[in-house]
Amino acid sequence: MVLTNFYTVKGGRISFTRDQASRFAKEIANDFNPLHDTDAKMFCVPGDLMFSVVLDRLGLSRQMQIEFSGMVNDNDVIFPESGSPTIDVVDDEGKRYLTIHREGELTRDQTLIDNLSRSYVAFSGKTFPDILVPLMARQGVMINPARPLIMYKSMEISLDRLDLRQPNLESTGASLDVQGKKGTVRLDFRFLEEGEEVGRGAKYMALRGLRTYQAETMQRVVDEYNRYKQAYNYQSSLAS
Repeated sequence: MVLTNFYTVKGGRISFTRDQASRFAKEIANDFNPLHDTDAKMFCVPGDLMFSVVLDRLGLSRQMQIEFSGMVNDNDVIFPESGSPTIDVVDDEGKRYLTIHREGELTRDQTLIDNLSRSYVAFSGKTFPDILVPLMARQGVMINPARPLIMYKSMEISLDRLDLRQPNLESTGASLDVQGKKGTVRLDFRFLEEGEEVGRGAKYMALRGLRTYQAETMQRVVDEYNRYKQAYNYQSSLAS
């Protein structure tokens, strides 16, 4: 994964074109959320791309928490170079998009950062439909099939040490907390290095517009999602 293919640095500011963000979602993260389509009305840069850029620009700390407070689209954002334990990513008008909390030892080992980012992004790409659909079915709710809203809320990681080379990420469970038409998904995971647990973390996602679960309707959503993914991958293979 050559991360610099998916964002641009201009005068201390980071920018993402719709094409860059959409290609990262589909080709790297295996994420076909319609919010990442180039023509989406509510287009936003994938949270996994934002996380990867955070590590690339600011380094990896043993403890990190990232809170998403706004949807980055095709505007510029500022990643301040700072040693502060708390960093806000904002635009030129001061609007906040991310808040990064970090503690402990820091590394800028590019091999470790690349491998951890790749492992995390691959894990995230399995969220829908593999994890989310069974969770929603058990809770008796589903997303709005006409306007599916699944958004990054926050994520956190805690590593026991940083002398790692190729940590692999393994799921350790998932849950869905439903509050009316809203829901919060928690995806738990751990990091393994040569079979040894060396860290753990969680990813939180916000669901909006929930309604009563209908198996046939949800299956149509999944089928359409898979058709779209297959068609995109087929076209990409022809172009390569």
